Amino acid sequence: MARLRHIAIATKDPEKTAAFYQKVFGLKFVKRVPDSPRGGGVFLSDGHVNFAFLDYPSDEAADMAGGASYEGLHHMGFHVDDLEEANARVAETEAEVLGDTVGSHHSFYFEQKVRGPNGVIMDMSTKGWDLAPPEAAPAKEKA
Repeated sequence: MARLRHIAIATKDPEKTAAFYQKVFGLKFVKRVPDSPRGGGVFLSDGHVNFAFLDYPSDEAADMAGGASYEGLHHMGFHVDDLEEANARVAETEAEVLGDTVGSHHSFYFEQKVRGPNGVIMDMSTKGWDLAPPEAAPAKEKA
């Protein structure tokens, strides 16, 4: 069974949005992702689910029309045990596979990205998402 492990929220101010979730819900800092052609943002966690607060610079980076200006729930990620099996199940549906993401430079968490029949974007991963900051680097607590 797949397990929900990632929720991404599009925002024009990742720092401010992440700070809100830290203050209100006690989420812990994981890391910052610098701006790039795919966007940048702040990652937090509750210890079970990774939360990404992302600023998408273009519709292409957001994988959706109007994505550069969109703010709100953007996508969710599922940890799967077997990516090949999950992709076979996707192929039996009307879901759209979004690009050749396996092994690409921006797929540091997910291996496959799909758009479901209602337009919701989902990441699928066997690697999972960071739930705590890297041990080697000191974490900044404030977002």
